[in-house]
Amino acid sequence: MRSLAIVLALGTQAWASEDIADQYPQSVLYSKPVEYIPGVYSAIGATAPPTYENSGHNNNLSFIVTGEGVVVINGGAAYGLAEALHQEIQAITDQPVKLVFNENGQGHAMLGNAYWSELGIPIIAHSDAAAEFEEYGSQILEGMQRYNQDKAEGTVLAGPTETFEDEYVVEMGDFRIEAKYLGPAHSPGDISVWLPNQSLVIAGDMAFHERMLPIFQETYTADWLETWDNEFEALGATYVIPGHGHPTNMDQVRRYTRDYLIYLRGKIKEHMDAGGDLTEAYYVDQSPFAHLDTFEELATKNAGRVFEQMEFE
Repeated sequence: MRSLAIVLALGTQAWASEDIADQYPQSVLYSKPVEYIPGVYSAIGATAPPTYENSGHNNNLSFIVTGEGVVVINGGAAYGLAEALHQEIQAITDQPVKLVFNENGQGHAMLGNAYWSELGIPIIAHSDAAAEFEEYGSQILEGMQRYNQDKAEGTVLAGPTETFEDEYVVEMGDFRIEAKYLGPAHSPGDISVWLPNQSLVIAGDMAFHERMLPIFQETYTADWLETWDNEFEALGATYVIPGHGHPTNMDQVRRYTRDYLIYLRGKIKEHMDAGGDLTEAYYVDQSPFAHLDTFEELATKNAGRVFEQMEFE
């Protein structure tokens, strides 16, 4: 467990930068999968928006080598990314991939599903994530094709083959794997994959720390905070593999997810109490978080969306 111990000791900022276009140029993967605890690997994506240079690999593609088969978390943002991840898995183990989880309905979780479905591998997601992808999949695919160009080849829409509402539990080899819908958070149908015997959570977009979290139109920050306090903290995880950024611990993701949401909502409340309007709300002070990747792209948008939400709370 030395590699994970180093990550936890160094904190969050040592190894990630949105300025690095590609850390693994011999593959379309942004980085090579690393084993963080025995049997649990993740190929860490860029902490930047999706680009041709990073091939859309700007989230974490994780997998668990159980002893009786491999469980993959995230289909990937394109057919080629899924294929490249599978090649890395095959270089590590001869155990077959038996299951794929989609952590939400976004492109980087589901657009690579076609590769896995061609192999006849079951693909599991929350029902809300499946509905989101069914409704917006064509737009998501078109967006990926624009930035990924020739790297989009082979990518077609393929949703999950099975959905669940609250929990999907797998006992496989040395692992108990609990895919959990903890409640409303970042996007519809966000799930976290909890490994109770290892005290590790593959958190998905419940938790951020190296890059600023994005607040979407459908992201309700008050609900996210409630889910965090009532459900996510209750897991008591020692190790966290977030949806974006390197593995870390609860203190770090709490600081840059829960505490950021509380901070931003507090600043917007101060602004509203002073009679401020939406135009000025975009520019409330978020300087304590300015060191995070994607701050320039997201800070003002986040502030505006929180203002619009809090007007009606």
